[in-house]
Amino acid sequence: MPEDKPPDKLSRSAERMIREVGAKQERITRGKGEGAVIRSIAILGVVGWSVTVPTLLGVVAGLWIDRHWPQRFSWTLTLLIAGLVLGCVNAWRQVSKEGR
Repeated sequence: MPEDKPPDKLSRSAERMIREVGAKQERITRGKGEGAVIRSIAILGVVGWSVTVPTLLGVVAGLWIDRHWPQRFSWTLTLLIAGLVLGCVNAWRQVSKEGR
Protein backbone atom coordinates (compact mmCIF):
# COMPACT_ATOMS: atom_id res chain seq x y z
CA MET A 1 0.00 0.00 0.00
CA PRO A 2 1.42 3.43 -0.83
CA GLU A 3 2.50 5.45 2.17
CA ASP A 4 0.80 8.66 1.05
CA LYS A 5 -2.71 7.11 1.49
CA PRO A 6 -4.05 6.33 4.93
CA PRO A 7 -4.77 2.59 5.32
CA ASP A 8 -8.42 3.11 6.36
CA LYS A 9 -9.37 5.02 3.18
CA LEU A 10 -10.27 3.02 0.07
CA SER A 11 -9.85 4.34 -3.41
CA ARG A 12 -12.94 5.00 -5.51
CA SER A 13 -12.22 2.02 -7.75
CA ALA A 14 -11.93 -0.29 -4.72
CA GLU A 15 -15.23 1.00 -3.35
CA ARG A 16 -16.89 0.51 -6.72
CA MET A 17 -15.52 -3.03 -6.96
CA ILE A 18 -16.85 -3.85 -3.48
CA ARG A 19 -20.31 -2.54 -4.45
CA GLU A 20 -20.30 -4.57 -7.68
CA VAL A 21 -19.26 -7.76 -5.88
CA GLY A 22 -21.97 -7.14 -3.28
CA ALA A 23 -24.60 -6.66 -5.99
CA LYS A 24 -23.55 -9.87 -7.76
CA GLN A 25 -23.64 -11.77 -4.48
CA GLU A 26 -27.14 -10.44 -3.83
CA ARG A 27 -28.32 -11.65 -7.26
CA ILE A 28 -26.84 -15.10 -6.61
CA THR A 29 -28.46 -15.28 -3.18
CA ARG A 30 -31.86 -14.26 -4.60
CA GLY A 31 -31.56 -16.93 -7.31
CA LYS A 32 -31.08 -19.65 -4.69
CA GLY A 33 -34.17 -18.68 -2.68
CA GLU A 34 -37.22 -20.78 -1.94
CA GLY A 35 -38.94 -20.00 -5.23
CA ALA A 36 -35.94 -20.92 -7.36
CA VAL A 37 -36.99 -24.55 -7.79
CA ILE A 38 -40.54 -23.62 -8.74
CA ARG A 39 -39.23 -20.95 -11.11
CA SER A 40 -36.89 -23.49 -12.76
CA ILE A 41 -39.71 -25.99 -13.21
CA ALA A 42 -41.90 -23.26 -14.71
CA ILE A 43 -39.16 -22.33 -17.18
CA LEU A 44 -38.77 -25.98 -18.18
CA GLY A 45 -42.52 -26.18 -18.76
CA VAL A 46 -42.52 -23.08 -20.93
CA VAL A 47 -39.56 -24.40 -22.93
CA GLY A 48 -41.21 -27.80 -23.35
CA TRP A 49 -44.47 -26.36 -24.58
CA SER A 50 -42.76 -23.85 -26.85
CA VAL A 51 -41.11 -26.78 -28.66
CA THR A 52 -44.01 -29.25 -28.50
CA VAL A 53 -46.83 -27.04 -29.81
CA PRO A 54 -45.20 -25.94 -33.11
CA THR A 55 -43.97 -29.50 -33.71
CA LEU A 56 -47.43 -31.01 -33.22
CA LEU A 57 -49.06 -28.29 -35.32
CA GLY A 58 -46.59 -29.10 -38.11
CA VAL A 59 -47.46 -32.80 -37.91
CA VAL A 60 -51.21 -32.14 -37.97
CA ALA A 61 -50.92 -29.71 -40.89
CA GLY A 62 -48.64 -32.14 -42.74
CA LEU A 63 -51.04 -35.06 -42.29
CA TRP A 64 -53.91 -32.95 -43.56
CA ILE A 65 -51.95 -31.80 -46.63
CA ASP A 66 -50.74 -35.36 -47.36
CA ARG A 67 -54.32 -36.69 -47.29
CA HIS A 68 -55.73 -33.98 -49.52
CA TRP A 69 -52.82 -33.42 -51.94
CA PRO A 70 -50.51 -36.43 -52.06
CA GLN A 71 -46.99 -35.66 -53.28
CA ARG A 72 -43.81 -37.67 -53.86
CA PHE A 73 -42.43 -36.27 -50.61
CA SER A 74 -43.98 -36.21 -47.16
CA TRP A 75 -45.45 -32.92 -46.02
CA THR A 76 -45.83 -34.44 -42.57
CA LEU A 77 -42.09 -34.97 -42.20
CA THR A 78 -41.28 -31.60 -43.76
CA LEU A 79 -43.61 -29.66 -41.48
CA LEU A 80 -42.56 -31.72 -38.44
CA ILE A 81 -38.97 -30.60 -38.98
CA ALA A 82 -40.05 -27.01 -39.64
CA GLY A 83 -42.16 -27.00 -36.46
CA LEU A 84 -39.30 -28.47 -34.46
CA VAL A 85 -36.87 -25.81 -35.72
CA LEU A 86 -39.40 -23.06 -35.03
CA GLY A 87 -40.01 -24.47 -31.54
CA CYS A 88 -36.30 -24.63 -30.75
CA VAL A 89 -35.82 -21.01 -31.83
CA ASN A 90 -38.80 -20.05 -29.70
CA ALA A 91 -37.38 -21.94 -26.70
CA TRP A 92 -33.98 -20.30 -27.20
CA ARG A 93 -35.61 -16.87 -27.06
CA GLN A 94 -37.54 -17.77 -23.91
CA VAL A 95 -34.43 -19.01 -22.12
CA SER A 96 -32.44 -15.96 -23.22
CA LYS A 97 -35.18 -13.66 -21.98
CA GLU A 98 -35.30 -15.43 -18.59
CA GLY A 99 -31.52 -15.23 -18.30
CA ARG A 100 -31.51 -11.44 -18.47
